[in-house]
Amino acid sequence: MATVDRLPDHLGVAARPERFGLHLRDGELCLEDVPLSRIAAEHGTPTYAYAGAEIEARFDALVGAVRHRPTTFCYAVKANGALALLRLLARRGAGADIVSGGELLRALRAGIPADKIVFSGVGKTDAELDAAIAAGVRSINLESVEELDQVTARARSLGRVATISLRVNPDIDPKTHPYLATGMREAKFGIAMADAATVARRAHAEPSLRLYAIGCHIGSQITDVGPFVDSVARLRALWEALAAEGIAFPGLDLGGGLGIPYRPDDPELDVQAWGRAVDEAVVGLPVELVFEPGRFLVGNSGVLVTRVLGRKRGQDKCFVIVDAAMNDLVRPALYEAYHVVTPVRVPAPDAPTEVADVVGPVCESGDFLALGRTLPVSHPGELMAVLSAGAYGMSMASTYNTRPLAAEVLVHGEHVDLIHPRQTVEELLAAERMPSWLATV
Repeated sequence: MATVDRLPDHLGVAARPERFGLHLRDGELCLEDVPLSRIAAEHGTPTYAYAGAEIEARFDALVGAVRHRPTTFCYAVKANGALALLRLLARRGAGADIVSGGELLRALRAGIPADKIVFSGVGKTDAELDAAIAAGVRSINLESVEELDQVTARARSLGRVATISLRVNPDIDPKTHPYLATGMREAKFGIAMADAATVARRAHAEPSLRLYAIGCHIGSQITDVGPFVDSVARLRALWEALAAEGIAFPGLDLGGGLGIPYRPDDPELDVQAWGRAVDEAVVGLPVELVFEPGRFLVGNSGVLVTRVLGRKRGQDKCFVIVDAAMNDLVRPALYEAYHVVTPVRVPAPDAPTEVADVVGPVCESGDFLALGRTLPVSHPGELMAVLSAGAYGMSMASTYNTRPLAAEVLVHGEHVDLIHPRQTVEELLAAERMPSWLATV
């Protein structure tokens, strides 16, 4: 859907670059002390760049907001699984929220202790469960009655006790994109509230299981405190009813979903207000809290730096063609997600503008990064920054059209470290195998 901005994004960003984890210095956008043009010069384009200090500051803000009770923050690895970012957060005390066996290995390799890892997701394989149980993760989050049986069988087979939590579906509308709403009754996630007590009783009676938490995750990109408070109220009622039966859960897992501003005028989560609301909602409950933030920590701590390849004037609209594409950042094509696209060097307020679609070279009509944006008139070779790209950017990237994966760098102060080299076409092709009967043309 085309968007016509009330205020051009580049002016909104120039007015408040810190909302996007950026600084403006000498008319150029910077991550910490590093101009984005330096990143492009040293590592080419397209390149994902992340600000380490911004990630640390956001993590510290969450910790500080709920500092009055025992709390563990398990970073949602699916948002961005770069080993360097996981190590950065592990050094801050973060755990990990994983959804696959691959993410388990990734988190462990980054130095996150197994007892700070929670395993979510509706389709865990026996092999993944065996690995999680053997590693001793803090919790395997059950999503269904059937999964209770599966985890019980795997724990018995291994002769181990598996620690589990119940992820319930509280049927709360988080008022977000339909693809991001996970806590409503029609979603595939979680155990129905009507079934939760029965599942809890069965799990409590099973010697090969240990109960840890009751939890939920209602969705993503939420900036209003209200839905979180509603979900706590429903979890609390269930927790208290089970406690009255002698079924104790020492933890309450409130999931993630904390949102970020994607536009200059988007609302921003008041972290302190969120912390106070959570504190009030759980007062009197003798539980440890678990949160699973992802996007909030890394989304506006990262940008995708791209270069203009050319311009094209169609019959009805103008196109700005850049070297980043839907294979690099699929969110606009998948969700119609809004990402600010702005010149790296911010033009004067009175610079000429045009309404254009920002598109990539991929052979799909859905290959766009922005539609109907008011942009400064651009020229081949100029650098553009796609903002809010730290979450669900590289982690969802593909090699469609035989386009190698972009490079990734981590910025800390004035240092720029390459954390994921740009893939080459030769490396991409080397992963394939040719049957012997097709060895010759």
